[in-house]
Amino acid sequence: MGNSLPGVGKIAKNWREVLKPEEYAVLREGGTERAFTGEYWDTKTEGVYSCRACETELFRSAEKFESHCGWPSFFAPLAEDRVRYLEDTTLGMRRVEVRCAACDSHLGHVFEGEGYDTPTDLRYCINSVCLTLEPQKS
Repeated sequence: MGNSLPGVGKIAKNWREVLKPEEYAVLREGGTERAFTGEYWDTKTEGVYSCRACETELFRSAEKFESHCGWPSFFAPLAEDRVRYLEDTTLGMRRVEVRCAACDSHLGHVFEGEGYDTPTDLRYCINSVCLTLEPQKS
């Protein structure tokens, strides 16, 4: 399994050398992958999702749910110290951006009060390209 402690993993000086162009565009430039195209938007595999850039464990499959939005959705991070939040006013709206606390990579956004039947009423809408899934061992 990937590293369990925030900040432990690979922190690159030149992200372009270690990330594919589509990974770089989302993780380092705040882009978004197209809905319903990412590797994990509908996977049901049990395991732990880590930051693709630095390998910090961020989310568990136990907190993943079907939101039908086209991106992987979680109702909580693995631990609050794994992510950080920034106000995002791009696109003419107010949103809350979610970043990896260890390497400051853009992951997606978190939305509140959408009415999903989850324990937190939060939807962490995360780009698949930002994540690597380590399947749970049987």
